[in-house]
Amino acid sequence: METLLFIDFEADYFKWIVIPVLIFIARITDQTIGTLRLMFVAKGIKKLATVLGFVESIIWLLAVSQIFLHLDNPVNYIAYAGGYAMGNYIGIYLEEKMSIGNVMVRVVPKMDSSDLLKHLRQQEYAVTAVDGEGYAGKVKILFSVVKRKKLKHFIGIVNKYNPNAFYSIEDVKTVKQGMALPEEKRKNLKDMLRGLKKSK
Repeated sequence: METLLFIDFEADYFKWIVIPVLIFIARITDQTIGTLRLMFVAKGIKKLATVLGFVESIIWLLAVSQIFLHLDNPVNYIAYAGGYAMGNYIGIYLEEKMSIGNVMVRVVPKMDSSDLLKHLRQQEYAVTAVDGEGYAGKVKILFSVVKRKKLKHFIGIVNKYNPNAFYSIEDVKTVKQGMALPEEKRKNLKDMLRGLKKSK
């Protein structure tokens, strides 16, 4: 009798606790990977997105197979949904922390933008200024493509020199022929000198 009770307890423990926890963890993992994969696809990072898609599919199949093997356990459904929600949150959080890619920042200052423009360029940000007109009259619209890891610094400068400025931010998939920073200029100069030597 004691042996039978022990076996039943083990079976219930596995069914109501172990399986739901494993499904929850698997769903967090595959949804986190899936969220990152979609973001990498949007940024044109094809190879990494492909590998992540493969891993995501395997984990998802393992989680779903356990659901179908234990359809009589409603806790599994809660674990599946909870893991999905948590995976989305973790995926977005990790992507923000990794700060991969570039963004386009549009700034519409509400006061003279001379100091702001000057300081941004001193900080080696490539900024294009375009004349525009708003409800209060003529304004300068500033455009800049910024690496996401430097976005906070860029916005900090905007808020310091033009605290009431309107700005919008959007992802940029591809950037070509931007302003060369000092290190890039030195590299380009070396390549040019190398080319001259070869031509001689």
